[in-house]
Amino acid sequence: MDSDHLNIPIINFEVSFPEVQAHYINVKMSIKKLNQPYVDLKMPVWSPGSYLIREYAKNVERFKPVDTDGNPIPFRKISKNTWRVTTDALDQLDISYAVYGFEVSVRTNFFDSDHAFIVPTATFLHIDGYINIPSRIVIVPKETWKNISTGLERLTQHTFHAPNFDVLYDSPIEVGNQDIWKFQAAGVEHECAMVGGGSYDKERLTKDITRIVEEETRIWGSNPNKRYVIITHNYQSGGGGLEHLNSTVLGASRNAYRNENSYKTYLSLVAHEYFHLWNVKRLRPKALGPFDYDGENYTTGLWIMEGFTSYYDNLIIKRCGFYDEKEYLTLLANDFNIVLNRPGHEIQSAAASSFDTWIKYYRPDENAINSSISYYNKGAMLTALLDIKVIAATDGKIKLDDIIRAAYEEFFLNLDRGFEENEFQSLAERIAGTSLDDIFQAAHQDGELDYNAYFNLVGYEIVDSNKDKETLTLGITTNKIDGLISIATVEKGTGAYDAGLSVKDELIAINNVRLDVKDKEIDFITQHAADGDLLNFLIARDGIVREIPVQIRKNNKKIYEIRQLKEQTFLQELLGKIWMA
Repeated sequence: MDSDHLNIPIINFEVSFPEVQAHYINVKMSIKKLNQPYVDLKMPVWSPGSYLIREYAKNVERFKPVDTDGNPIPFRKISKNTWRVTTDALDQLDISYAVYGFEVSVRTNFFDSDHAFIVPTATFLHIDGYINIPSRIVIVPKETWKNISTGLERLTQHTFHAPNFDVLYDSPIEVGNQDIWKFQAAGVEHECAMVGGGSYDKERLTKDITRIVEEETRIWGSNPNKRYVIITHNYQSGGGGLEHLNSTVLGASRNAYRNENSYKTYLSLVAHEYFHLWNVKRLRPKALGPFDYDGENYTTGLWIMEGFTSYYDNLIIKRCGFYDEKEYLTLLANDFNIVLNRPGHEIQSAAASSFDTWIKYYRPDENAINSSISYYNKGAMLTALLDIKVIAATDGKIKLDDIIRAAYEEFFLNLDRGFEENEFQSLAERIAGTSLDDIFQAAHQDGELDYNAYFNLVGYEIVDSNKDKETLTLGITTNKIDGLISIATVEKGTGAYDAGLSVKDELIAINNVRLDVKDKEIDFITQHAADGDLLNFLIARDGIVREIPVQIRKNNKKIYEIRQLKEQTFLQELLGKIWMA
């Protein structure tokens, strides 16, 4: 039933761009049928899919509520993101405010004279307690802007409908002169919106994205959308992506489409964010919806949500024929290299990384390599083992594809709710007919599994090709600014760490040899020193010059490769083909 016939507020927004060249947009919020002495208007402090408190309300200015005659209405802020407006007997009021946006990312507003990228969580207010009511959004573009791209339902050329604020907050809006084309894939209308130009080939992209969409729809069994929008911001150098219920926003380099490796990386990004249509946006832990937009939403389950997706993105690109087996295995091995070459893997589990994403993953500091890992990469590692174990336990009759499809049907389509991690594990074990406790437990522990015990099941092995190489390391990375060399990171377990070198120390000389910004002296020293040698570092710390002896040690960095066993049994060969199919 329409809200006009119910005793609930009616909300309309109008967005205009009179100061967009200065990175402001104007928002007018009209509320009818108040029936309450005051109204609390709230702005989210974060965006689903990007787990960091971003304090979007800091960019709201010139907040002004008025009645239908234009008379000002009293208000006051009662929290960082809440405006309390006194309404008394009023049945209707209008609130106008300006929003500043000038941060390039997939999760923040960006407005300039060329276009406006509107992140709804950073733009629109909701009435406290009325997150489930509909709203109407009118976009009044500049005269020179011709296009509006969004996953919201379009009522007219410039008017859109959101059935509730969860949908509104999950539907980014691009306004400008973006290049738009549409195509059908898996029975769904898809719109590509390219912002900022680029060297892309529409026909090739359409064909390749269609293959990705249809492969992912095959995995999950059905496609939940009637329409889907892919907004890509092309920059001189760009990347990243963020999933939404009905769309995605991607970052790319505008001239990278001509490079085959970069093009495949873009396709993998499309595959990753599209996979989230099911995994995260619908199949999800209980903590990830309904959302609390006022604070953190904690879960240990992002190793499943992002880890599974990070495993499948490149695997889907291989299944579509864009990567060959060698290319795919190199990318999978890279997850192991990234995680196992960080000292942080010894103290943080994938589940802990997920839970602490609010304070660690999106806010890395100079010590992040020593204290944390990514649930994306560690999750992908564990997912690969899970897939392999399921294939081996069922003689190839069941793959992880079958488990996630069953979980989607069970928790989203049938029960319409999120899952607890133990529920997901129980479902997976029921389908696989074997215990998967080793892998699910490993997600919550900071130790490592015997990875070859899994890879060998399907006739593969993971090996460290750097194991027998005698290279040395100081245990630091450096920055070069204005001809000065300073320390950027100090890795735990190295000579630099134990000697007390610190981030921001300026490196002046080693063994009385002045350093230059081309690293020639550092390279020469590391190539000609012996394991255990003490090197005399001359540094400046906070303007004070001092000498610190540092022991150079063997470089223990891993370079993992995943390859077929030289000798395979018939069963290993068969299961390996099923894994790579």
